Amino acid sequence: MKKKNLIISMLLITILYGVGLWKLNSRDPLLQWDWSAIDASEKKFPSDFVWGVASAAHQVEGGHQDINNFGWWEKQTKENGEATIKNNDKSGDACDHWNRYPEDIQLMKDLNVDSYRFSVSWSKIMPQKGVVDSLALLHYIQVTDSLLTKGIQPMVTLHHFTHPLWFQELGAFEKEENIQYFVDFSETVYLALKDKVKQWCTINEPGVYMFDAYFSGMFPPGKSDPELAALVMENLMKAHVQVYQKIKSLPDGAQTEVGLVKNMMQMDANGKYNIMDHLIKYLADSNYNEVVLELLKSDEFSFYMPTMVDRSSTIKGANKSLDFIGLNYYSHYAFNFNGNIDESLEPMPYPGEIMTDMDYGMYPEGLYRAIKRISKIGVPIIITENGIADDKDNRRADFIDQYLYAVSKAIEDGYDVRGYYYWSLTDNFEWNLGYGERFGLYHVDFKTQNRTLKEGAKKYIEIIKQAKSK
Repeated sequence: MKKKNLIISMLLITILYGVGLWKLNSRDPLLQWDWSAIDASEKKFPSDFVWGVASAAHQVEGGHQDINNFGWWEKQTKENGEATIKNNDKSGDACDHWNRYPEDIQLMKDLNVDSYRFSVSWSKIMPQKGVVDSLALLHYIQVTDSLLTKGIQPMVTLHHFTHPLWFQELGAFEKEENIQYFVDFSETVYLALKDKVKQWCTINEPGVYMFDAYFSGMFPPGKSDPELAALVMENLMKAHVQVYQKIKSLPDGAQTEVGLVKNMMQMDANGKYNIMDHLIKYLADSNYNEVVLELLKSDEFSFYMPTMVDRSSTIKGANKSLDFIGLNYYSHYAFNFNGNIDESLEPMPYPGEIMTDMDYGMYPEGLYRAIKRISKIGVPIIITENGIADDKDNRRADFIDQYLYAVSKAIEDGYDVRGYYYWSLTDNFEWNLGYGERFGLYHVDFKTQNRTLKEGAKKYIEIIKQAKSK
């Protein structure tokens, strides 16, 4: 009898363990394809599919040293005395894109792309609270005119990690009352460019900004405060909703497409059958991915980490604040529970993959997963960033080939993907990692500012040419 009871107990434990694993893994299960059986060259894209490249103002323009939060951050040091930026790099002139944009637009034309996603510098347009620099605004009018002359459609991002120093000194998105400053800036830029720009991104990667600025402290203001991080995340989403509603209320707003850009870094368990690894992965995913996706579906905001933070609210209008969703995707992370929650929440590369120059590997299946998952919001998808840091340029061609195969397969399976923007046009200043990480299709010699097409970039040109010839 005891033996029978023991067997039943073990069976029940096994069943409960299996149900627990299934439950924790059901949101976004690991997907791995047999690439030896796949011909990645077999791709199909709609005739109106948009091909593009992307950049961000601070990373390419130059001239932000003393005027925005990141320029300030580059001059700071960590508590241990280390520089905040790898190798003590400074953005400085960056790619001098502010002055060299006509040359860079011709480089886009040479790639045969249809669109250019770039961000406008809030700190240049509004160097002081309530003051608009008309010459800076004129600069972006000239940029968009130059793009349109070359047959390239502009897509504008209003907040890509940076904002003016005066906004930071007011507390930035730590205070809900500061959101109005961002709405006012967005209105100013929209009214100046509305006749030229039909697609707008409100905020780039709120989860990345929240985590790096308020969890890890790698971005300005360099804080590590889970409760403040949750508050900032909530205010970023409120800011998105308010900017969306403001643009829609302005002239031609009804005909303008406005979206949010969501980075979908996939979260996976290091041990496929380790329920604690799955639990940590689920927790990380909930506060990085699901918090935004659920809000955009239901208006409900929820940010919860055991013993650290429990914040929830309703943001009315969030579920009607998108004409499209921008999807940024690069890779996935693995999580390994070691008994300490803080340490276990530190992501690591998923084992067995070809590494990029960043701290993660090549994982094209994850782009298919991200498309599938984000499609549940119910709006068209535009892949607003996807690229590889590859200084030796010996993985870029395969990366482009395989990741775009994943996009093609998603479209074939019925997902509404409208476009793809490679990150990035040129090598640039990669935030806290400085100039060492080279994502560009064009190599940049930062001493001479010479641009050179990389060999691996030719794969992107080839795929675009094949797609447009069909």
